[in-house]
Amino acid sequence: MPKPPSQSQKWSFLIDRGGTFTDILAISPAGSITPLKLLSENPAAYPDAGIEAIRQCLGLTQDAPIPKNKINTIRMGTTVATNALLEHKGAPTLLVTSQGLSDCLEIGTQARPDIFALNIQKPAMLYSKSIPLRERIAADGTIITPLDQEHTATVLKQHHKAGLRALAILFMHSYKFPAHEQQVAKLAKDIGYTHISMSHQISPLIKYIPRGDTTTINAYLTPCLKHYTNQLEALLQPKENNIKLYFMTSSGGLTKPNHFIGKDAILSGPAGGLVGAASTAAKEGAENIICFDMGGTSTDVAEKSGPFHLKFETDIAGHRLQTPMLDIHTVAAGGGS
Repeated sequence: MPKPPSQSQKWSFLIDRGGTFTDILAISPAGSITPLKLLSENPAAYPDAGIEAIRQCLGLTQDAPIPKNKINTIRMGTTVATNALLEHKGAPTLLVTSQGLSDCLEIGTQARPDIFALNIQKPAMLYSKSIPLRERIAADGTIITPLDQEHTATVLKQHHKAGLRALAILFMHSYKFPAHEQQVAKLAKDIGYTHISMSHQISPLIKYIPRGDTTTINAYLTPCLKHYTNQLEALLQPKENNIKLYFMTSSGGLTKPNHFIGKDAILSGPAGGLVGAASTAAKEGAENIICFDMGGTSTDVAEKSGPFHLKFETDIAGHRLQTPMLDIHTVAAGGGS
């Protein structure tokens, strides 16, 4: 029986999927590096740019399966979530909150970026509907008002019938006492909601508004992201083909597809750019750099002097977010947007 090929006898692919173009570095078993550049969206020619690049390098036709034991690793950064947020193309989302607090995210923190502005431009809310539910748990865990499950089920069924499938759940003090959020999530799952974000899981911190913003963003972006990663896994079949598939997170690390969710993917592509720029500069002896990355949809700028800087609260295009991210400034102003 022939021995399976070692890692040195397999291909590796490094992929940056942008909103306009996808860039690929293919490393052959012999160690040679082949760069490729394809349109990210070209459905008439191929279903996915990254998969098409892999097929070209391996000499495969469109309908040929990815051969087993030919690929070692695929590492990918993507702006799928970034562009969905900047262009407001996420999934229609239902937000459910504690009664009396359904407008808290719209009111926000009362921060004034331009204190003398007379015509204040507020960012549009990412959720389609914000619905208060009858419940309340006190700061010490005392149940003041039990969750009205009948009313909750009625509300969830009504908006599910209207076409909403993404759900963000945000209750007062749930970061420490999540029982009511868990009850709503179970009801929602039974009704048929496919993407459910509970604030005590997404951002288990005391601040109500940042926790709610982060949970809403996650519910809004994860369906788009999962649609892409599921499509990629269906084409690659990484488990069957022994492929190590990883995605770059906003904090500059790598994670597996099942842990890659909306709130951690917003700066996936830009984070890869900064990490790559810093590595390239270090080889040339440059420690202090400014990284400028203009894509087709967005432009990203960052500086590095010493260790990477992480932010734990940030603002992306007017949307507040509470999650570890590299300190990158991104704006919706790319070469083609």
